Amino acid sequence: MGNGEQHWTMPSLHPIDVHVGLRIRHRRRFLGVSQEKLGAAAGLSFQMIQRYENGSNSVPASCLFKFARVLDVPPSFFFEGPRRRALYTRENMELIRAYFAIHNPTVRESIAETIRAISTAPLSHCRGA
Repeated sequence: MGNGEQHWTMPSLHPIDVHVGLRIRHRRRFLGVSQEKLGAAAGLSFQMIQRYENGSNSVPASCLFKFARVLDVPPSFFFEGPRRRALYTRENMELIRAYFAIHNPTVRESIAETIRAISTAPLSHCRGA
């Protein structure tokens, strides 16, 4: 490097930008909104939404307010702590979507009761021990 060459390194992503991006992505997917739709609603390209979601670009406050409006959450939602991240797994999102796709409230409540019963059962009953 002493010969005048510059060494370029990839800038590191800021953890808050990554966290905010993940929260945007999780909420968008939960609602079934595409990157294109979110971008159009905020006046941005889907590529810009991708950059925000992966944390490579910081999200301006004005965009956070637009995203909050479109995704029907308060702006503070995007900063909520990692304790909630485990809720937004692909499996959980699929289960929640499937649950709300059941239009019969009696069937839906029956499923919810079954899940509550299974989740509170002692492990010995669940594993057949």
